[in-house]
Amino acid sequence: MALLERLFKLKEQGTNVRTELMAGFTTFLTMAYIIFVNPSILGDAGMPKDAVFVATCVAAAIGSLIMGLYANYPIALAPSMGLNAYFAYGVVKGMGYTWEAALGAVFISGSIFVVISVLRVRELIVRGIPPSIRIAITAGIGLFLGIVSLKSAGIIAANPATFVTLGDLHKPQALLAIFGFFLIVALDHLRVKGAILIGIMTVTILSFVVGGNQFAGVFSAPPSIDPTLFKLDISSALSVGILNVVLVFFLVELFDATGTLMGVASRAGLLKEGKMERLNKALLADSGAILAGSVLGTSSTAAYIESAAGVQAGGRTGLTAVAVAALFLGCLFIAPLAGTVPAYATAPALFYVACLMTRELVELNWGDTTESIPAVITALLMPFTYSIANGVAFGFISYAVLKMFTGQPRQAPVMVWAIAVVFVFRYAFIGAE
Repeated sequence: MALLERLFKLKEQGTNVRTELMAGFTTFLTMAYIIFVNPSILGDAGMPKDAVFVATCVAAAIGSLIMGLYANYPIALAPSMGLNAYFAYGVVKGMGYTWEAALGAVFISGSIFVVISVLRVRELIVRGIPPSIRIAITAGIGLFLGIVSLKSAGIIAANPATFVTLGDLHKPQALLAIFGFFLIVALDHLRVKGAILIGIMTVTILSFVVGGNQFAGVFSAPPSIDPTLFKLDISSALSVGILNVVLVFFLVELFDATGTLMGVASRAGLLKEGKMERLNKALLADSGAILAGSVLGTSSTAAYIESAAGVQAGGRTGLTAVAVAALFLGCLFIAPLAGTVPAYATAPALFYVACLMTRELVELNWGDTTESIPAVITALLMPFTYSIANGVAFGFISYAVLKMFTGQPRQAPVMVWAIAVVFVFRYAFIGAE
């Protein structure tokens, strides 16, 4: 107890071991869905699902452990929803890169994140990106997740005349996905802890009855991580064509980390004069987890907004995050269960997350079209071009162009012009890929 007090300063934060452990369990319940969703998404990119499952659990444990022990914040980390979809459907399936090269891009973006955290230039970059673009990136990733999830559930399908159309809703997979989505929304509205996880598991159980799924058991020794461990291809990621991928990874990681960390810390009452005392340590923990995840074999790791559930349960220190880390390690022994979760069982969770992310658009300044239009372009082009990178690119370009055409070039920060020029160069001389 003395060691825990010294490490986490429990009394100073007005908490105790029992409260912190319960908070950790609460946070884990709200984000444990990632151990089923992440292998499903990255598996679509050709990655071995069993190895990704192990990488997901271990990366989440390492990230949460660093956050807890080093930064002493009740914030858990795991592979990021949205960036895993970009990794699989945008970079690998969309642009044609190998998943090894994509892991290399994640490693490079994480390395850049470490450097800017150490040099404390994060604030300069964040201040240089307009709030409207930041909002649009979050909402656009939500829309992108929406189309991915509807496709996985069979609710939408390809059509040569209209590009996309309604799928066959008579199939049990589509009906189970629809039921799962409504179940998740209802449970979350009723403040049931672990609503997303309950939804995934309910649809999975029903899939054995009406979906033709085969039960493979629950417990086993952890699968081998060798198929993905140290398989990242940094040399390919350094090629000119994939540098824009690194830029997108970096920008989203930066905004996601900063926004989530500040949001959860504010909810916990850990901000002093609007600032996080150990923000740089938290950012280093976040970037270190990205590097660890890329080496293990998973897409970018990030702080989870679901940590707010643990804060609501009383979590105030890093002991909450350490408890989450221990629970993720315990999940290594349920690989058979994770392997039987079908894509249409995780689709409702993806669609629900998509709905939550899209609501960010309400924060836009709709009265200023030079702010709102680039934001809408950013958000819409992500699903319509099936590429988060294209959405980000045209968002920055349109923001700079509209500010220039309306005689307000100085209202576009230098960072916007720099990023816009990079993307214009890419489309002009490299191609959209």
